[in-house]
Amino acid sequence: MVKVLLLAQFQEAAGRESVEMEAGGQTVAHVKSTLKENYNVLDLDHAQVTVNDEYKDMDTELSDGDTVAFIPPQS
Repeated sequence: MVKVLLLAQFQEAAGRESVEMEAGGQTVAHVKSTLKENYNVLDLDHAQVTVNDEYKDMDTELSDGDTVAFIPPQS
């Protein structure tokens, strides 16, 4: 399982601050797609992403136990 933290407007869109999903062996892009489809979190295209507190890109592969955070853009 992977824990996905949702911050600010992403949390509001999903109605929760985090979700857990089967994503071991998948990429951050897969998690992003799942959030859009299953949790109505639509505005993720400009979000920054961390995996285990390190900034990563969408091609980063995930392992069981990882924590992924989607951080909204700052204005």
